[in-house]
Amino acid sequence: MAGIYVHIPFCKSKCTYCDFASFPDKIGFAESYMACVYREMAKRKNELKNYKFNTLYIGGGTPSVVDENYIAMLVAAARKNFNLDEDAEITIEMNPGTVSEKKIKTYLNCGINRFSVGLQTAVDGQLREIGRVHDLKQFLQCAKLLKGKNFSVDVMLGLKNQTVDDVIKTVETAAYSGAKHISVYALSPEDGTPIYSDYLNGELPDGDEVAAMYAAAYAKLKELGFTRYEVSNFCKKGFESRHNLNYWKRGEYIGFGVAASSCINDVRFTNTFNLDEYFKCILSDNFAVISSEKVDEAGREEEYVMLALRTAAGINLKEYANLFGGDFLKKYSVQIEKVREYIEINGDFLKIKDEYLFVQNQIIVEFLD
Repeated sequence: MAGIYVHIPFCKSKCTYCDFASFPDKIGFAESYMACVYREMAKRKNELKNYKFNTLYIGGGTPSVVDENYIAMLVAAARKNFNLDEDAEITIEMNPGTVSEKKIKTYLNCGINRFSVGLQTAVDGQLREIGRVHDLKQFLQCAKLLKGKNFSVDVMLGLKNQTVDDVIKTVETAAYSGAKHISVYALSPEDGTPIYSDYLNGELPDGDEVAAMYAAAYAKLKELGFTRYEVSNFCKKGFESRHNLNYWKRGEYIGFGVAASSCINDVRFTNTFNLDEYFKCILSDNFAVISSEKVDEAGREEEYVMLALRTAAGINLKEYANLFGGDFLKKYSVQIEKVREYIEINGDFLKIKDEYLFVQNQIIVEFLD
């Protein structure tokens, strides 16, 4: 099984933390862009004819900002060109400030069955600070429209003036709104984004404060019946994101659109981040790939270890032996001893202890050295 990702690079305005390929000033090109995406899909049809896909993820940018009929045609194009399971998980990202009952009805009619809603924080002042185009009221209206549906909510930690109480309020708001899945991400200020100056000026919460926010979110979500299955992802039983699980298990996936990445047959490749260049390539009947590399055996093993240790389950020792040969515990005995206090081995699994999963990068690096 494999996944399909489509990048919609348009939005109403750019959030202060965003370093993704998104163009708030070019939404007028949406129709032409979507036509190019359909064309790019058709060009990949033959090479992927033997693949079976069980997820389609429409991300951005803000996919919900474009005409809903383009999204319906996108889902139809995916089904036309690829072997997409009848019961595939089809997800669309949405900003609460860009949705309507009409849009959601169209999404449901075309087969979308999972919604990823960007709340970030339930505090209106913080939403304005980071440039979101919605407020708490609009989120609640969006959640009401999605009542009874499978939807996920994004929560961000480490915002300016954010407190532990703010985080708990946000998590409770997401849970009580009916979300079956909640993602809790720590803000990572990137050079070149407006929020980076706040970081340089020391105006954002420090690492210890963010860790306390995460611990509070984790405790509250556990209390509310959510299970953590990856460092940043929590869900009610049976509502894990199939698309993301495929990434964490080193599954194959194909990406379409500006800046979309792919991994097919252990070849990783990425499309151009430049919108004009993307148009030029696709309209010239070429692909828009700007980088490509074959992942060797060592690279596959490194990725497997890194990704598995991010999950709550950890490394499946039998699966490792089947994939790479040998005994993980023997091969990595030196590294295991270095981090012994932070990990545990239960039967066929080696995992980072629950209380240390948030700081997993400091532990994982020992296995990649």
